[in-house]
Amino acid sequence: MTGDALDSLTLAGAARRIRSGQLSPVDLTERVLERIERLNPKTNAFIRVTGDSALAAAREVERTLAKGKEAGPLAGVPISLKDLFDTAGVPTTAGSRVFAGRIPPTDAAVVAKLKAAGAVIVGKTNLHEFAYGVTSVNPHYGPVRNPWDPERISGGSSGGSAVSVALAMALGSVGTDTGGSIRIPSALSGTVGLKPTYGRVSGTGVLPLAWSFDTFGPITRTVEDAALMLEVIAGFDVSDPRTEWAPASGYVSEHLEDGVRGLRFGVPRNAFDRTDPEVASLVRAALGRLESLGAALVDVDLAGQERHEPVFRDMAGFEVLAFHEDYLAQTPEAYGPDTRARIERGRQVAPRDYLAARRERMRLQNELHECFEEVDLVALPTLPLTAPRIGEDPVAIGDLTEPVLSALTRNNRLFSVTGVPAISVPCGLTSSGLPVGLQIAGRMFDETRVLRAAWAYEQDAEWERRLPALS
Repeated sequence: MTGDALDSLTLAGAARRIRSGQLSPVDLTERVLERIERLNPKTNAFIRVTGDSALAAAREVERTLAKGKEAGPLAGVPISLKDLFDTAGVPTTAGSRVFAGRIPPTDAAVVAKLKAAGAVIVGKTNLHEFAYGVTSVNPHYGPVRNPWDPERISGGSSGGSAVSVALAMALGSVGTDTGGSIRIPSALSGTVGLKPTYGRVSGTGVLPLAWSFDTFGPITRTVEDAALMLEVIAGFDVSDPRTEWAPASGYVSEHLEDGVRGLRFGVPRNAFDRTDPEVASLVRAALGRLESLGAALVDVDLAGQERHEPVFRDMAGFEVLAFHEDYLAQTPEAYGPDTRARIERGRQVAPRDYLAARRERMRLQNELHECFEEVDLVALPTLPLTAPRIGEDPVAIGDLTEPVLSALTRNNRLFSVTGVPAISVPCGLTSSGLPVGLQIAGRMFDETRVLRAAWAYEQDAEWERRLPALS
């Protein structure tokens, strides 16, 4: 297998070719590991590469197939993991020196499901320290560099996961999304990123950021790939009380190709306020494509779009501090200074503020539910700008400046606070050659319709065929 062939290979395509005997899982894994060796020094996408165990897993898949035995849906497919997911016998650091020597004895529930499906784990990806930020500029493992322009950020906190997929250093990855951390790096790196419904995927064995918002989902090259990975990792888990007894299969086989004809897309009236003109133009063009495919675009006042920030700030700040308080007391010097300062700000949130934020969250959930009684989906830019340069903060959007954290989260956090599913899908490149994302959100546990809409747009636009400069 050549490097050029790897550039165009999707996760679903690789799985089909491996099952049919057209592609050797060992050969594929070797090519992916070679790609990591060549590109990781330029990107800092991986904290740890598990080459030996990956090749051993690939050989086991090859032996299974040679015997004519049934293989899992991801058999032989190289996958990376954000370094928040526990991996038995392999360090899980959360991108921090606080956990530099932490070696969990068991796999996270998601990791166990991936392995049971035959996936080949090639390594643990870099991230914003403890997932508490949006840039993936990590003080311990270096900044994760954007695959389209290495002087720019990859986005965070799942930056390494998005870059590993964008550059075919893995054919899929699993990230976490608490306030946009799957969708932000996906939009900035040109990948598909799906935040499932809160409670759709188990968080057992995942180092937490904020319990009330933490969500776990796929980052892939295509929408079909995301649907396939979600089928593998979703489902009720008795060890995680956040998970729900809800049907968690059929994302690929049922309705993915049904199209968008007759679907009503709510477009927030303020969706393009404080948005880079090129970003706005590309997203408007994407909405026009959906309309040409038979969708109806409806102007909506998106409930809570201006009220989610204080809810997230108080709830997340309180919960993050609760997890870190003992570690801060024991080894404060092991934290990066920015991460430590942000965690410490959680001390300003009183219990009454936390409870008030929880009540406001319920109001936002109810108001968004009412919006979804009028429309099937909501569509807007994933982000109002393209990837800022490393260290650029605040960022300029037209004549205005805004803190990078605020700019990269304001179109995302409402869907995190309310728990609904949302996907970012590439919708073009600016004149500077930087990717832009279209975000589509849906009702609770309606990933099927979210994926269906994203797939219809992707198949029509074919932006996923564009490759980053570093590839």
